[in-house]
Amino acid sequence: MRSDDLPLSRALADRAAELRARPGALSDALADESTRVVVVHDGDLLTASDGRLELLDVAAARALAPAGGLGAGTREQTDEPTDELADALDGRWLLLGRHDGTTFLGLRLPAHDPAPLVGRPADVLVHQARPRHAPQPPGWVSLRRTGAALSPLDAGLATAAVALDAWHTRHPRCPRCGAPTTSTQAGWVRRCTQDGSEHYPRTDPAVIMAVVDADDRLLLGHARAWEAHRFSTLAGFVEPGESLEHAVRREVLEEVGVVVGDVQYRGSQPWPFPASLMVGFVAHASSTALTPDGDELEGARWFTRDELAAAVREGDVIPPGPSSIARALVEDWFGGALPAPRA
Repeated sequence: MRSDDLPLSRALADRAAELRARPGALSDALADESTRVVVVHDGDLLTASDGRLELLDVAAARALAPAGGLGAGTREQTDEPTDELADALDGRWLLLGRHDGTTFLGLRLPAHDPAPLVGRPADVLVHQARPRHAPQPPGWVSLRRTGAALSPLDAGLATAAVALDAWHTRHPRCPRCGAPTTSTQAGWVRRCTQDGSEHYPRTDPAVIMAVVDADDRLLLGHARAWEAHRFSTLAGFVEPGESLEHAVRREVLEEVGVVVGDVQYRGSQPWPFPASLMVGFVAHASSTALTPDGDELEGARWFTRDELAAAVREGDVIPPGPSSIARALVEDWFGGALPAPRA
């Protein structure tokens, strides 16, 4: 299993990082008729009828910008594209990169229900799911839903745009002094308006593991928050001062009481929901008794290949989604694609 073969893992080769700090980088891109724009709204992506990203020209993208269109904001958009305007619009335009001579931007449309900057606890502002206004207009699709079908170029553009959108939304204030921050360097840095400190997009490493025992059975768990019959591989965030391998062993022991010995790296995948990097492993168990923690993990089971195939066909197990590295780890162990459930 190669990381580049995983859904969402094919990063844009040229992110044009050298242009971000250059004065006029966004202005130049906005004035270039060949520039194409990825549009993000409430974490969803504007897609074409065939499932590809809808890569708009600048004029079409600006028609959706805050002066009007879906998710119209209260600030007015002027006709003069400048980096100062982009900053004033709080990171609305993002320089995503270049490919074959074309510059790609991201456009962040305002959320329907933006979180207030003051007056609510930090955990609410950062972690609470935003209300969803259903139905979304046709063409708006979540990255989770469409990610497995994206081309390498579209996957690189989409993951960068969704990750940056989530970061700007969740980090409007300085973590040092609490003052508002403004977007700089073409959407890749936020600068505090009070103390001048600069803050960068965060990525939180998480381990995800296919745990197998001496009989080559696979361990899958069911989280309390999931729908009935949903099973997946175990996963957890890496703690400060911890290696990836130690995180694998700790998480498995904490969640199901299984002792893990050998740990082998298999691949990684960006997971911008909102800011994770999933690092995948095969973990070899030296014990098999299962004691789910009952808090995060409600249940866990060992599966042979025949048992898992039968459970998926009958609908007794809903496997991880096709966009996830969890699905790739399961199918890597399974030896091919999982069967489809019976109609």
